[in-house]
Amino acid sequence: MLSDALTQKIKSFNLDAESVEDLARRTIEEDLDGGVDLTSLSTIPEEKVSIGEFRARKSGQVAGVVVAAAVLEVCGITDYQVLTPDGHRVEVGQVILKATGNTRKLLLAERTALNFLGRLSGIASLTERWVNEIANTSTKIRDTRKTTPLLRELEKFAVRMGGGVNHRMSLSDAALIKDNHVVAAGGVTAAFKAVREKYPQTSVEVEVDTLEQLQDAINAGADLILLDNMSVEETRAAVDIAGGKTKLEASGGLTIDNAKAYASTGVDYLAVGALTHSAPVMDIGLDFIEQEG
Repeated sequence: MLSDALTQKIKSFNLDAESVEDLARRTIEEDLDGGVDLTSLSTIPEEKVSIGEFRARKSGQVAGVVVAAAVLEVCGITDYQVLTPDGHRVEVGQVILKATGNTRKLLLAERTALNFLGRLSGIASLTERWVNEIANTSTKIRDTRKTTPLLRELEKFAVRMGGGVNHRMSLSDAALIKDNHVVAAGGVTAAFKAVREKYPQTSVEVEVDTLEQLQDAINAGADLILLDNMSVEETRAAVDIAGGKTKLEASGGLTIDNAKAYASTGVDYLAVGALTHSAPVMDIGLDFIEQEG
């Protein structure tokens, strides 16, 4: 079981503590593959104790500290300090997490903890870059469902740590009528009506490819409209047509270089799948430090 303090910290980020603990256990089990750490058992005395620092080797936005802490606890390391919390920026050489404990256990936790820290901090750092790029506009950077299978909750948490906002977590959270739904249903209006009739209390977003479809979606009463692969000029026209009647989300063809141009149109969201499917891993390492005496 995770400590009460860590459990509460995980919950404060709207994460499921039991799921985080289970993931930590399963990844450690994967690393051992039913055996033991052959190298550590061969080279390190059983009673050896070390102090290790998880240190940033590149600057960026930190995410996944609570997950790394869960890995430490699962491996039997309970004496640790969080020096750079989730959602904070870290510079090169700065310590994120410091742990003291059995050397073999520290090394067992090392790679799994770093995998989570690096992956999630990479997502948070890329998100922060997009957020900074459109600073001083009203537009928000939003993620998609293009996440690593079974890691969606953590990756969307990382987006939040970078200053972005989350789209729906699952298919059951809200309806998003995309082009294939429109074709299958016989049009935007027909698709919207079908969803609204079956799930009257559900938020409904509609994807449109043209300004004509946009008007149909507005007339139907869409809560949110996704502008698929529209140019900056078309997006600006869509904002004018919508006139605040519904929220608009630009998607497709977005890059860090054109993000500000799209945000300047007044669109409410930029949907950026790259936040989770293409974020580079942030370089973080574990270094043992010399102990006096």
